[in-house]
Amino acid sequence: MKAILAVIDLQNVFADPASPWFTPRFAEVVPRIRKLVTAFGDDVVFTRFVAPRQPEGAWKQYYAQWPFALQPPDAPLYQVVDAFQPKSTVDATTFGKWHARMATRVGGASLVLAGVSTDCCVLSTALAAADAGVDVTVVADACAGADDASHAKALDIMRLYGPLVKVATTEEVLAK
Repeated sequence: MKAILAVIDLQNVFADPASPWFTPRFAEVVPRIRKLVTAFGDDVVFTRFVAPRQPEGAWKQYYAQWPFALQPPDAPLYQVVDAFQPKSTVDATTFGKWHARMATRVGGASLVLAGVSTDCCVLSTALAAADAGVDVTVVADACAGADDASHAKALDIMRLYGPLVKVATTEEVLAK
């Protein structure tokens, strides 16, 4: 079965140690993600989390807590890190990146997820895609969480969704 790699939110806002949303192991996962991107060739989608123009509902409370993030999609903090130069991105104002544009891109393929953060955007994407009937694999060592404990807990939660969601290593995915 064909697989699509979704690289979730490899953005400056999560890579920069000065950012309130810094993901501590971000730099450690980049080489593994680079291997995956090379192996998947044209079957790669990069996503970005971006702020809405006007937060609605519970997002108002969220951005009241994180006002620095209310910036336009072209702001430097929302750009994909320089290590990657995707031709385009699938953007969302939500944690989960499984929506109509992503579903169209994936088609009937399986979905392989790598990126940040395991305990937020990766988890939200994996569960929504699995609910939609997509075969999902999360590449544990190519994801990073808010901290090691949260990363491990998120992986444990996603394992509970087996066989819809599988957790694998970079080497296991590359061996297929």
